[in-house]
Amino acid sequence: MSENFLGKLIEDDLSANTFPRPICTRFPPEPNGYLHIGSLFAVHTNYMIAQKYRGHFNLRFDDTNPLKEDMKYVNAIIEDIDWLGYNTNGRVFYGSDYSEEIFEAALTLIKKGKAYVCDLSPEEITEYRGTLTEGGKNSPYRNRSVAENVGLFMKMKNGEFANASKVLRAKIDMSSPNITLRDPVLYRIIHAPHYRTGDSWCIYPLYDFAHPIQDAIEGITHSLCSNEFLEHRPLYEWVLRELDIADPPKQREFGRVNVTGVVTSKRYLRELVTGAYVDGWDDPRLPTIRGLRRRGFTPSSIKSFIEEIGIPKQQTFVDMGMLEQSLRADLKAEVVSKMAVLNPLKVVITNYPEGHIEPLPVKNNSENGELGNREVPFSKVIYIESDDFMEVPIPGFKRLTLGTEVRLMGAYFIKCHDVIKDEATGNIRELHCTYDPETKSGTGFKGRKVKGTIHWVSAEHGIKADVHLYNRLIITDEIGKDKGKPWEEKLNPESLVILKDCMIESSVKDVKQEEKFQFIRHGYFCVDTKYTTKVRLVFNRIVPLKDSWKR
Repeated sequence: MSENFLGKLIEDDLSANTFPRPICTRFPPEPNGYLHIGSLFAVHTNYMIAQKYRGHFNLRFDDTNPLKEDMKYVNAIIEDIDWLGYNTNGRVFYGSDYSEEIFEAALTLIKKGKAYVCDLSPEEITEYRGTLTEGGKNSPYRNRSVAENVGLFMKMKNGEFANASKVLRAKIDMSSPNITLRDPVLYRIIHAPHYRTGDSWCIYPLYDFAHPIQDAIEGITHSLCSNEFLEHRPLYEWVLRELDIADPPKQREFGRVNVTGVVTSKRYLRELVTGAYVDGWDDPRLPTIRGLRRRGFTPSSIKSFIEEIGIPKQQTFVDMGMLEQSLRADLKAEVVSKMAVLNPLKVVITNYPEGHIEPLPVKNNSENGELGNREVPFSKVIYIESDDFMEVPIPGFKRLTLGTEVRLMGAYFIKCHDVIKDEATGNIRELHCTYDPETKSGTGFKGRKVKGTIHWVSAEHGIKADVHLYNRLIITDEIGKDKGKPWEEKLNPESLVILKDCMIESSVKDVKQEEKFQFIRHGYFCVDTKYTTKVRLVFNRIVPLKDSWKR
């Protein structure tokens, strides 16, 4: 991780011996959804700082809302973080494990006269809080005695009150210019089973109260979060101060990074999944880590993307195309290329020997000679891309036309003589061509030149496969401004194009799950882990060779 303002802060603390313990950071996801690319800036920042200063990194689940949390999300988040290479070394914690300590902390505040039980409804609390330009007003329950507050809070814990009938609030300052400090709610009543603690509790702390206590329990030194929590820092410090926490952790903020070109709102992601607009949480068009993985993005490309952005101080916007470019750079010299014909057009080489099969050597990667060569079978009948032929060529067309020659990659020159069409539709069904045996690739032939080179696949040996071409899911980034529009009008109708019966060279027959290739002239592709079977291969296009998105 490059030098940044957070690094300077930590180095200053180390120089001043601010903490009598190693540097310790944390990432506290809520287990109510799947990690997405926007979450990773916090993960990466906290993890890399802990690594740099030989400290600890804690993965702590902020699981204090039983209405939304589920163990499946816990398992998914752990799996995603492990796949990305952020090694937790077993330091996985749960906020719900600190329920007793947080409850005792609340009692401490009550006994100090710093918290009180309030009977205002949620709507009344909002009304009493005031606005950015007007101060709030005190709750009529603010001056309850310590004894009464302790008794009421114990009854809340024992389940004697209904949901939302009472809350515990901090007693700070209803006239504070920082609305967060206007007697914030610390505990609320929720009669619902918790995914880990069952029915042991019916009161749950809010994040702003639980967060600093959890940090203190775990020995966190630096609670690093995005700057949307900046105005919450005074409350974080108030809680620690009122609880007399020695050597308290510090909350510090970095600029929020917004990735454009994708949907990162949990609410919108949930709507897309539950509304069946996408193929589940691992849909390759989604920016969830599961979706990115299934599409074919690599941990190293994702980390390179984050490193390239750095740690900003202010809110930053970056386009998804930047991640795609990191993927291209990651795979360019690392993966084997394959010939894949996505829209096949049959070609019969009329003067090629019947039944003859010729293995031709082809480079595995033109950028990396260490990956060696492979042999690709050549035969009398092959397939080429349908748009590599034009019966009536447009100006500048350099591929196959009637009466002209092109080179078949790694093979021979061919010339088209006849076009066979379907009698009913008039569509081109196949081409009849001849080849020149003197023009074999690698022989040093220099008798004449051709302007174009195209790829091909032997009809006899090629393997049929489905190919999924992914483009951007949303038409515009201004989703929030289109609230009146249904999703059907917000989504790109060409975000997924499924091509059936593509022809791929035979060397892909033994591919592995998540294996990646460059399909020559098409882009980078990955074996789809959801729909590939023993009898049918499915490939996902990760990215084209160049960014083709037209904004």
